Amino acid sequence: MSRVGKYPVAVPSGVTVAITGRTLSAKGKLGELKLDLSDEVDAAMEDNQVVVKPRSESKRARTMWGTTRAHINNMVKGVSQGFTRKLEINGVGYRAAVQGKDLVLQLGYSHDVKYPIPQGITITAEKPTLLAISGADRQRVGQVAADIRGFRGPEPYKGKGVKYEDETILRKEGKKK
Repeated sequence: MSRVGKYPVAVPSGVTVAITGRTLSAKGKLGELKLDLSDEVDAAMEDNQVVVKPRSESKRARTMWGTTRAHINNMVKGVSQGFTRKLEINGVGYRAAVQGKDLVLQLGYSHDVKYPIPQGITITAEKPTLLAISGADRQRVGQVAADIRGFRGPEPYKGKGVKYEDETILRKEGKKK
């Protein structure tokens, strides 16, 4: 039995959840998100809560039970509160700036790296070396953060590069004479 799937998802005030056929949509102050339900699970609204149940006792149905419940919880939380991921930029001359609809990164290359900001995602440069990526869709926020980190990941000798704010870099000792 799924430990995650058996708990209902509470819908806070200001968020409306609608189930139309095999599509679940959540609408709140930060936007609207949709989820196509798999054939192995059913979702229903009961007392301002979303309840997910498996259709059969197969292994696939039980795994999709917990996964679907987690997706619905992330949707409801995303349209009401949103998700934020912070990136730190370490290195001499490394910095970032938001120019219009592009994020311009200077990461020690001979050219500036331009990253077009996707729709539904907000990127703010709190400092030239600190980025905050926020949006309603948790998966897209994480993917954008991973894409930006991928331009110059942190290296283990001096710690230069782009890293998550809560990430720790295992440092290595340099060459000895």
